[in-house]
Parts: sequence; C-alpha cells; structure tokens
Amino acid sequence: MEYLVILGVTGSIGQQTLEVVRQHPDKFKILGVSAARNIKQLEIVINEFEPAYVTVLEAETAELLKGKYPTITFFSGEKGLETLATIQGTTKLVNALIGFVGLKPTLAAIKAGINIALANKETLVAAGEIVSQLALKHQVTIIPIDSEHSAIFQCLKGNLNKEVKKIVLTASGGSFRDKSRAELKAVTVQEALKHPNWTMGAKITIDSATMMNKGLEVIEAHHLFQIPYQNIEVILHPESIIHSLVEFVDNSWLAQLGSADMMVPIQYALTYPKRFPLEIQEKLDLIKQKSLNFQAMSFERFPLLKLAYEVGLKGGNLPAIMNGANEAAVALFLEEKISFLMIEKLVKKTTTELEYLRTPSLKEIIASDQRARDYVYQLAKEH
Repeated sequence: MEYLVILGVTGSIGQQTLEVVRQHPDKFKILGVSAARNIKQLEIVINEFEPAYVTVLEAETAELLKGKYPTITFFSGEKGLETLATIQGTTKLVNALIGFVGLKPTLAAIKAGINIALANKETLVAAGEIVSQLALKHQVTIIPIDSEHSAIFQCLKGNLNKEVKKIVLTASGGSFRDKSRAELKAVTVQEALKHPNWTMGAKITIDSATMMNKGLEVIEAHHLFQIPYQNIEVILHPESIIHSLVEFVDNSWLAQLGSADMMVPIQYALTYPKRFPLEIQEKLDLIKQKSLNFQAMSFERFPLLKLAYEVGLKGGNLPAIMNGANEAAVALFLEEKISFLMIEKLVKKTTTELEYLRTPSLKEIIASDQRARDYVYQLAKEH
C-alpha cells in the first residue's frame, strides 16, 4: 500500500491522480492533500477520500474547515505545505503544485526521506542543482510525472547515461502552432487557452503556447537525467503521440508512445517499477492514427525556448529569474493586462537585466524569484 500526499489536489494533475487512486483502492491510500482556493472541490475530495491531513492557503479557511471536519488536522500557507509534505507515514509525495511555490515542499520532503512523484517542473528549473544534490544525499527517488520526462525515464530504463547520444523532447506547438508571429499580436486569452491536444491548467496551457513550457522541460530534463544541454533537442510533433525519444550511441532509438492522457505517466510514477492495468478515455490506435508528423523547432518563432537554453547553460540564479518573470507575465496576460507577445518581452528583459549570481544559495534563489516578479510588474506598469 502506498500512502500518498497530494499537493495541489484540485488542479488538473491532482484530479487525475485521484482517478488513478479510484481504479486501485487496494494499492493507494490518500493520507493528505492540499488546495489553494477551490474549497468546494477540496470538500468533495475530503468527503470521498477522508484524508487525515489537509493544507489550505488561508488560515481563516483552515479554521472554518476544522469546525466541519473535526477529525482532520488542518494546516495553512507555505509552512503548511512544508508540514504536509513531511507527514510521517507518507510513502510518496505527489507534487502537482503550479509554479515556484512547489520548491520548498519538495526540499522538505527530500530531507524527510520521502520519494517524490514530480509534476512541478519549476522545482528543478529554479533550484535543480540544490534539489539534485539533496536527493542524492538523502537517497530519495524523484520520478517525473510530465509526459515527456516520463517517456524519457521509461526509455532510459535498463540503459546507462554514457550510452545516450541525445534525448528528444516532443512539443505539440500549443494553441497557436499554425499562426505566424504577425498573427500573434491580437490573440486573446480565450484563444490561448484552447490547447489542441491536452487538457491542462491555465498557466501551463499559456506556457505551451509561448513554448516556455518546453524551455522549462529542457532545464528539468538536464537535471533529472544529468544530460548536457547540447544533447537535448526539441522537435514539433503535432499529434502528441510520441511523448519523447532517446537516441543511443549505436544509433538506435527508443520512443514512448501513447494517447494524450496524463493518467498514464501519473500511474507509472506512482507504481514504478511495476505496471498495473489502467482504464483511460481514449487508447492509442495506430491504424486509426495512420501517420505521425515531425518538424524542426524554430527559435525565431519561439524565442522563449531559445532563452531557456541560454539560461540553462549559464545556470546560477538565472533559471529562477526567468521562471519567476514568466509566472508573473503569464498571470498578467491571464488577467488581460498585457498582450500575448508582451509575455516574451517582459521575460527576456527581466532575465537580461537582473543581477546574475553564479552559485546562489537557496535564500538567494528565493530572493531572485521575488525580484523577477516585482520587476515584471514594474515594467508592465511603465508599458
């Protein structure tokens, strides 16, 4: 029996994790969950799965819920997330939080010796070296939930890193993959949120449209698999059937295929190294699919992907700055306060102009993230 704590249970990944649990009630028990503001959905989760521990964003909300659920221990805020991530008896933490907020709970869980199923890519983007070293020290396994990284993880199973020539991340191209740069000037939030293949949260859907999501995945892949950036490639694959590939030194390739359903990588992260049956809405049918298409990635069309490579190579606090700037810019776009193309401008300007630190401490990484957000909001007001 796996005793799970799910951070971000009301989000897309959190909800799909619950569906995996529903299919295997003999294998999983929900020990704790967290949610930010979707308290209605949280209560549905509480009533069905009866977790012993719950973290919410506001202390006032925690107090109100205590009255309704006296047998549950409630926490709140960032400290509450860290406490929840280290609950004794947890065998696996599912970090499905969106953004930089996922970093501290990940570090806390690692220090507590708890293995992690990681959907929060910002953890490794912002502080990859610190997280990797700490996981090695505490002998904690981090298994990726992202479909692309899960694919690579599966392809590498039984192979040595020195046998890898390169890894290839596939990208759908996002909501605007068929639009030119000129056509992007007037796109709306509603248009940006219509991803052609995947059902995801708002932030990651916008990141997919700018290709920042793939840039973050490049940095994450570097830290997860210890692969040099020059050996990480991104290609466009509109069908999202091949989730990623690995080329080996003998020129052979391995690819992981599947339908666009996140329950598959979620379950694999929870059950690794075993596989169990899983019912999903749409199974892959290669005969029906007929063909798969691939295109070279254009850094001119997707400049944030190019920026991510540059930032990853330079390292230090730059990934944290870029990530913080992107989170702030995407939030402004979703609030319809800036245009779609302004996301790129704000992220690039912030990453270029803020102070670079080659070997930042965790405290300096956290400060860099906050400075980046503040700078983006300042630039947006001046615009």
